[in-house]
Amino acid sequence: MSLNIYLSGEIHTDWREQIISGCEGSGFHFTSAVTNHEASDAAGDLLGKEEKSFWRDHKSAKVNAIRTKTFVEQCDIAIIRFGDKYKQWNAAFDAGYCAALGTPYITLHSEDVIHPLKEVDAAALAWATTPEQVVEILKYVVSD
Repeated sequence: MSLNIYLSGEIHTDWREQIISGCEGSGFHFTSAVTNHEASDAAGDLLGKEEKSFWRDHKSAKVNAIRTKTFVEQCDIAIIRFGDKYKQWNAAFDAGYCAALGTPYITLHSEDVIHPLKEVDAAALAWATTPEQVVEILKYVVSD
């Protein structure tokens, strides 16, 4: 079985690369939001310069949502990573969207943020604390 896996959330560590390399040879297909923060923030700039940062962010969020919405709707499973340093509101939004679509997702975060993520984790089919745990879950899902 091949899975289309969407990787959502925190962009400041190499968790995506760890999962992708851990699943090498599995036939899984991975997609993700744009992980270059500056490029993501500038996604709407091609539509014209904005004087107020709200409108720049608004346009960029909409352009980025074309990619995100498409990949979330196409995935078989999503991995949603919440880091320790920044609040990932976009990741929480992706988790809610997955829940609304009935798309299974796994959350990946430390024990330090269990309480603020209790509703997000309640809808997840698994909570992992390391990328290695995610790899093992994915390999189990497709095992004979």
